[in-house]
Amino acid sequence: MKSRAFLLCLLICVAVSSALAQGTRSTQNSGGDGAIRGVVVLANGSPVTEPVKITLKVLRGDQATTYTDRDGRFELLHVAAGEYTIEVEADRSRDRFEITSEKIIVRINTPNFITLTLREKGKTQEKHERTVSVAMLDQKVPPAAKHEFDNATQLAREGKSDEAIAALQRAVALYPDYLMALNDLGAQLLDAGRLDEALVALKRATQIDPNSFNPLFNLGVVYFQKKMFADALATLDRALTAEPSSPAAHLYAGMTAAAANDTARAEHEFKAAHDLGGSSFAVALVYLARLDIKQGHKQEAIDALQLFLREDPAGSNSGVARKMLADLQAK
Repeated sequence: MKSRAFLLCLLICVAVSSALAQGTRSTQNSGGDGAIRGVVVLANGSPVTEPVKITLKVLRGDQATTYTDRDGRFELLHVAAGEYTIEVEADRSRDRFEITSEKIIVRINTPNFITLTLREKGKTQEKHERTVSVAMLDQKVPPAAKHEFDNATQLAREGKSDEAIAALQRAVALYPDYLMALNDLGAQLLDAGRLDEALVALKRATQIDPNSFNPLFNLGVVYFQKKMFADALATLDRALTAEPSSPAAHLYAGMTAAAANDTARAEHEFKAAHDLGGSSFAVALVYLARLDIKQGHKQEAIDALQLFLREDPAGSNSGVARKMLADLQAK
């Protein structure tokens, strides 16, 4: 949605806390934190072609920093509910582009999508800037369908997910091959727990573009939540072929492999998620610790949990990690 759930999807809106408490989990946010997903575009609507620095700010200073991927997408996970400023800075082209910022209100258990525009210095911006994603560039979307899509974007940002879903459904009815709308519809339905409907929308999106990362990732998440682990892993493998450096996809692949009792694959994927995502994906360390405990590797589990608590000491999973660590040290 406005950052086009064509962004990673959604889905990683993940319920890291509750899932951890249960052993297997979905990445939909629950408990005390949320996620922000977005895309950075130029004033003409095309995606940025270089990594752009994204900084999440609060009154007391910087909260988190990440960079866009090759398609201008980004995600910020484990964000507490509240109002923030997102700042966009083109590190490599500071002389060309302004540092721009936009306010966003993060809500729990609702998608938080945003499209950010990188503005050239000294140029007057058009009053209405286009907000398109990479997958949208080759599609000729009818104006009426685009209107419904843009309406859904605004509704989603206001936390009106039922109305956003209805608007997306109207957009798809007007233009059945609307890839971005199908992806966002699937992501919204996934967030709402309407898995069967999400499955239909996302399978259709992957039929239109079999190599598009976001629908593949979201579809993999749907399969995971439906406990269809073989389908989930096969779909996430396709997503990783499209976007090998996605920590979110590696995390879900690890969760899926762990649920399917493929310990070696799970360990590989969790390490990749943390290596690629850093402290934003510190939760992968908790999953690694679970695998180590299962295999009787006590010290490795302790090391993983201690590293997690250094990287994310106040996050929603810190209580779970501290209890696991205390139990291990007491043995």
